[in-house]
Amino acid sequence: MPSVMIRKNDNGDLLFYVAKKDMEETIATVEKDSADEWGGTVVLTDGSEWYIDPISPPPEFPTTLRFKRA
Repeated sequence: MPSVMIRKNDNGDLLFYVAKKDMEETIATVEKDSADEWGGTVVLTDGSEWYIDPISPPPEFPTTLRFKRA
């Protein structure tokens, strides 16, 4: 389960960065993205899917979270 840095870019999109793989992609969709919780299956623009148990309340960005491949 790699540590993933999530931050917002200048356009307000969320960026998903895995340092050990030097991989940075934009998050396309998040399964649960509301004022009450954030997480579930996260799909990146390259088509890969990652998973994190939903977090309540949603995290403030930038943040580092532990994800696993879906």
